[in-house]
Amino acid sequence: MKNDVFLKACRREPVPYTPVWLMRQAGRYMKEYMDIRAKHSFLDMCRTPEIACEVTLQPVRRLNVDAAIIFADILLPLEGMGIELEFAKNEGPVINNPIRGAADIDAVRVIEPENDVWYLLEAIRMVKKELSGAVPLIGFSGAPFTLASYIIEGGGSKNYIHTKGLMYGEPRLWHRLMEKITEITRRYLNAQIEAGAEAVQIFDSWAGCLGPDDYREFVLPYTKKAIEGVKKGVPVINFSTNTGTYLDIVKEAGGDVVGVDWRVRLDKAWQIIGHDKAIQGNLDPVALFGPLGEMEKRTKAILDMAGGRLGHIFNLGHGIIVGTPVENVKALVDMVHTLSARGS
Repeated sequence: MKNDVFLKACRREPVPYTPVWLMRQAGRYMKEYMDIRAKHSFLDMCRTPEIACEVTLQPVRRLNVDAAIIFADILLPLEGMGIELEFAKNEGPVINNPIRGAADIDAVRVIEPENDVWYLLEAIRMVKKELSGAVPLIGFSGAPFTLASYIIEGGGSKNYIHTKGLMYGEPRLWHRLMEKITEITRRYLNAQIEAGAEAVQIFDSWAGCLGPDDYREFVLPYTKKAIEGVKKGVPVINFSTNTGTYLDIVKEAGGDVVGVDWRVRLDKAWQIIGHDKAIQGNLDPVALFGPLGEMEKRTKAILDMAGGRLGHIFNLGHGIIVGTPVENVKALVDMVHTLSARGS
């Protein structure tokens, strides 16, 4: 592989500079993406391997990032699970048959990736061929809790009333559902690896709605089981948001790399996680809207907190925001490479 700096950092091996890739690096802040989006629905883009391949490659060509991440969505397995998903205009994902009780849970089907998400696996194979070893390719999945929350709430939520209601009121049903989703997550990630992904990330975007005790009881066992089920030797990034107050519990779920958001200092987070693990993060995505001087100051502060220690992967604390200037994103990647060059 021509550039394996990202994979080396995942394994905490020496690198010539800090690798950088960005969550949602293939997306709506890029004109190339929007030109395609104007002709296709989001789901059609995900389900058309040629389009997913092209969108995946756009930021690799434009930004000089150290890894590609397959263009997809964490909700792609839902259709194979028997969940009716649509992306409503200006509303985001909507679940038309949300989980509400035992019969709904029994009806959830454990997917067969080669049949149910064949288009994603084909896109991965196409991207691998096009990359020709230029940079590694990352696959990904939603974490069991985040996927469960989506299909219970029926979409986005502020208070997670239905999700927590099932957890607190019907814990036996909650655990039954989570067992199914954990197996789905394991199959989904391993299928991506078989298709060619060289690393995978688990997104627990909604875990921060929970307190530490609820996370430990209702989430931790399943995230841990999903991570342990990933093919050995393939780096796993365990990323969650709003969990900075209980990273000591999050780290128990495992992963070669723990991703942290911008609400916690990187040096403090690494102390909690332990320096025997790699860490990913953690610039506030809004910083990319500011003056370049301020962005550079904040980037340098994060690199200084990492202190050149083995195992730091630079990323945002969450995904790139729509409207972010592309030139600022490119500048960030260049800053990370320049400021972190060993011996500089």
